[in-house]
Amino acid sequence: MTSPVWSRRDFSMWLGGTALVGSTATYAAADMPLFDAHIHYSHDAVEAVPPKEAIAILRKAGLRGALVSSSDDNGTQLLIAEARDLIVAELRPYRSRGELGTWIRDPSVVTYLEARLAKYRYVGIGEFHLSGDDTELPVPKRMVALARERNLVLHAHSDVQAIERLFRQWPDARILWAHSGFDRPEAVRAMLRRYPKLWSDLAFRGDQASGGKVDPAWREAFMEFPDRFMIGTDTFTPERWHYIGSHATYSRGWLADLPAPIAAQIGWRNAQNLLNPQASGKS
Repeated sequence: MTSPVWSRRDFSMWLGGTALVGSTATYAAADMPLFDAHIHYSHDAVEAVPPKEAIAILRKAGLRGALVSSSDDNGTQLLIAEARDLIVAELRPYRSRGELGTWIRDPSVVTYLEARLAKYRYVGIGEFHLSGDDTELPVPKRMVALARERNLVLHAHSDVQAIERLFRQWPDARILWAHSGFDRPEAVRAMLRRYPKLWSDLAFRGDQASGGKVDPAWREAFMEFPDRFMIGTDTFTPERWHYIGSHATYSRGWLADLPAPIAAQIGWRNAQNLLNPQASGKS
């Protein structure tokens, strides 16, 4: 059984209309469109920040889109019900926060993923935590197979070894590397050179810029790969939801230190290109 897919109209709604599509305008820093590629809305966040309040936070931050996953998936579905134009869904293999370290050896995770993929629409699977040899365990391998069957993005919180193994399992995978692996910009560049279908989010990092100025080593990375980076907040605890606005302000500040076309790519356009369902041949 194949999962429901995003339609062209659905994705156009998410983009916020024609104002963004194809635009090459130079934006003032305060008005720069942003897509946050790393948002979680797990069970404890639902209790602490109800859905209407959560959507209000995202809109107040001026976000035009957010890639959302949650433990369990109910949080993501609640946000979609509130703002289908804003929320783009990915599916985590966790039903609760406590499964972060156990899911890789839990066969019931496969049943959960299969059921959710059959019922709802997603652009990816993740963010999941996976390291080294664990990539070869049966549960992660089946997860990759499910993503491959549906041509979904893999959003991997992984070390270099796991990224390499994921590409060996599925050479044509599109992988979004959470936190850019928490690696040095030089090492990230090396991985991006090696894997043309690897993208990097900058969630929960601050080393890329300080005081509105982009770090020189990161500038080299952004100039070499302007089409492969995305911003992200990482709301891994409920309290992090209250940082979304300030993180958006911080992101606009350092993006304004880059050439306007590159700022637009990192700020939102790369998310459009990676997550556009037309890239998978589905409509």
